[in-house]
Amino acid sequence: MKILMPQFACRLATEDGRLLTETLLAPSREECRKHFEARGFCVLAVKKDWKSIDVSLSRLSRKIRDKDFILFNQELMYLLRAGYPVLKSLEILIHRTKNPNLLEVLLRVADGVRGGKTLSEAFLALGRRFPAVYTASLQAGEQSGSLPQTIGRYLDYARNIEKTKSRIRRALIYPSLLLVFSFTLLMILVNFILPRFSGFYADFEADLPAITRILMGFSLVLRRSMLFLAPAALLLAAAYVLFKRKEANRVWLDRIKLSLPYARRIWLESGASLFARTLGLLLQAGITLLQSVLIACQAIPNRFLLAKTSSVPDDIRNGHNLSDALARTGFFPGLALDMIRIGETSANLEGMLAEVAEVYDDSVQARVDTFVSLIEPVLIIAMGLLVAVMLLSVYLPIFNIIRITG
Repeated sequence: MKILMPQFACRLATEDGRLLTETLLAPSREECRKHFEARGFCVLAVKKDWKSIDVSLSRLSRKIRDKDFILFNQELMYLLRAGYPVLKSLEILIHRTKNPNLLEVLLRVADGVRGGKTLSEAFLALGRRFPAVYTASLQAGEQSGSLPQTIGRYLDYARNIEKTKSRIRRALIYPSLLLVFSFTLLMILVNFILPRFSGFYADFEADLPAITRILMGFSLVLRRSMLFLAPAALLLAAAYVLFKRKEANRVWLDRIKLSLPYARRIWLESGASLFARTLGLLLQAGITLLQSVLIACQAIPNRFLLAKTSSVPDDIRNGHNLSDALARTGFFPGLALDMIRIGETSANLEGMLAEVAEVYDDSVQARVDTFVSLIEPVLIIAMGLLVAVMLLSVYLPIFNIIRITG
């Protein structure tokens, strides 16, 4: 369990004699005192606010949302363009930030900048919490003296990635709801409705149809096994999490994903799109091709495909063109390779990489939309068949009972 930066409750006095109480996340009491003294307050007392210490129970609780991080960079870009120094800009944004996880990050970054680090070095000190493309962009902007422009290019990149993710999520919401509803309906019928009818049928000693006997048996087995199924499901989930911690296992799982007929094209095209968009951003920022390729390869989401790009930097060092090096990996689409080759020969590689990303973003979206349009009627038909089977299993015995007693 990891404890986040502590929160302090401060008793303050203003110049006109008013007394205030404010809270602040800070590394120490001294930093908290300096923070409020810099704002012109007289600090009377500083103590830990134990009631509101944020304890992180999982990595998810510490995750900074993409939208919050994009908003932070947008405001930082505006402040830098207005002529504010980096440290002053961070201090202004710290006062405006309400997300506790982002606030903790900004406090640590500001502390690093105050200690003499550059902005990119302060973010790098936080480990892998931020993508390498972000810290590399900051470093390139600092070296070229165009940090606001570099952050602006990163914002365009991050918005495009977020837009693509949100479009895919929205497309998958309806099929997911149908699946959840179907499973919930099945559990209600099997666990609550069928057992009530089984006693009713037993009183009449009626011969049950085969479909009713099968569902009754399934219901009985499910209810008897419920005490074992829940712990077994938890153990399987825990085993899966432990299994995924090893890099070799994650590569193996991603290789299996590529064997799925329809998903293969989506994984290949999304990998090509993310690689091209990331590489184009880094090249625009002024980073060398070799260093940009090393970072852009890490943007490929499928780890099996990522492993196949390990030879690309070596091929470039040995004098191969980017398009030839990517062709040797065996998974980049032919159209992407042709477009990159044209960009190399026309000295417009950055622009052509952006075109590659747009082409395959649209292709992935079209494939996802097609998949959703195909799966929706299949799920609706499956739900209809499920309801029909349940109704037949319940009412066929009743019809038999009425026929016999009548």
